[in-house]
Amino acid sequence: MKENSLWKDSFGRLIKDKTAMISLIVVVIYTLVALLSAMGLIAADWAKEVGASNLPPSSEHWFGTDIFGRSVFMKVVRGTQIAMSVGVATALISIPIGVFLGAIAGYFGGWVDDCVTWLYTTFSSIPNIMLLISITMILGKGIFAVYIALGATSWVTLSRLIRGEVMKHKEREYVQAAGAIGGGHMRKLFRHILPNVTHIVIINTSLQFQIAIKSEVILSYLGIGVQGEPSWGTMIDDAKLEISRGVWWQLAGATLAMFLVVLAFNLLGDALRDSLDPKLKGK
Repeated sequence: MKENSLWKDSFGRLIKDKTAMISLIVVVIYTLVALLSAMGLIAADWAKEVGASNLPPSSEHWFGTDIFGRSVFMKVVRGTQIAMSVGVATALISIPIGVFLGAIAGYFGGWVDDCVTWLYTTFSSIPNIMLLISITMILGKGIFAVYIALGATSWVTLSRLIRGEVMKHKEREYVQAAGAIGGGHMRKLFRHILPNVTHIVIINTSLQFQIAIKSEVILSYLGIGVQGEPSWGTMIDDAKLEISRGVWWQLAGATLAMFLVVLAFNLLGDALRDSLDPKLKGK
């Protein structure tokens, strides 16, 4: 009952935050656009020629056309699907890894903690972009290589945070009471401790989501990410040759779409942190 009231109180603080609600609406819009694109209901014919080459933005073509006469707006919409899918796939891979390793390290300590700490320290000591490029090159170019590379490198921060929280919670009275009535290690860890650190996972996921989107854009810009699809990174890469000819709208469309969703996730992540963990408010 107390736990439910705490979540209800956090939700109440969140919905009173106008910035958080606007950011959430932006994220929901991007999500709906990505889902509709994935279902083929919109932007399915993004590769279709709709006009002359490099037409500027107009009422007919909102973001203009590219060198092949394709709608830049449709390419931006298609890129939204790729960006959001990268965020979701990265979260699905990194969250289980980060939570599991951080939980067992914080709970059991000793050599388990030493091994996990050594592992995430090793990962964090390597420049992230270099690690991403290396993994992507080994796995081969393409969207699935991006999923795996980002998922395999994005768990470090979450693991460190979960480890610290579990170390703090395992000595508390409610965990000791669970052990006194016969609760085993797994029950105490997964039934009692982890539900009390769920807010860390939620906050970290919202912040990691936009990092994954930016990383995909960088990899695609370098030519080792998405292949054959109009991701925002490939659009920016194509636009670098167009700027000298005064064709700016493909660059503007991709960067504006990325800017809005990254800003929304950043603001939403800050709001979630303040509502779910008021002790960190203002830090």
